[in-house]
Amino acid sequence: MEILKIVITSLYVSLTATFIASFFALVFGMFFLTKQFKLKDLFIKLFDSFTAMPPVLMGLLVFLLLSKNGPLGKYNLLFTPFAMILAQTLLVFPIIFTLMVKQIDKNALRIQKTCYMLGGRYKDFLTLILKECKNEIMTAVTSGFSRAISEVGAVMMVGGNIKGYTRVMTTFIALETSKGNFKGAVLVGVILLCISFIVNAILYNLKGREPNEYLY
Repeated sequence: MEILKIVITSLYVSLTATFIASFFALVFGMFFLTKQFKLKDLFIKLFDSFTAMPPVLMGLLVFLLLSKNGPLGKYNLLFTPFAMILAQTLLVFPIIFTLMVKQIDKNALRIQKTCYMLGGRYKDFLTLILKECKNEIMTAVTSGFSRAISEVGAVMMVGGNIKGYTRVMTTFIALETSKGNFKGAVLVGVILLCISFIVNAILYNLKGREPNEYLY
């Protein structure tokens, strides 16, 4: 029963964080892809550098933000699933955003010009680019989820690894390994591996078939 609760909490935190990060990555990504300004390359390089941020550093920043002496301390959000979702969202957002922008950038301007030449509006362009670049977007989302579900340092710092509340599969594995309970750690590790494979397989299948597959 405890393992089931841990699995559910892990999926809830990681999927929620991935969804939020993907939404904002898509919104800001469309802005960066359709606008030209002097600091555009600098911002993209900055986000690219954030993809290598150590999870414990992000955990520390979120901890300071939500602690009693922090700006959001009065809301008592530290050591809650919200804190874990926030930490994971901030971790995976640069990954999803950078991959999305780099992979779609080649086709974005072409799609935009074609859409406007045919009398389409901005919303038509967004619909078209979501359809044409679905594979690239799903690849970025899959990479973000993989980072989120496997993260341990940040969620342990801001979640506290509280049994039945903020304990997830990665923190459970770390705790049981330190206690010498390798059997339990390996069991949850296998479950984590299977869940990661299943969710990534679902996301991969959502990409659909590659365009050149229809030529045969």
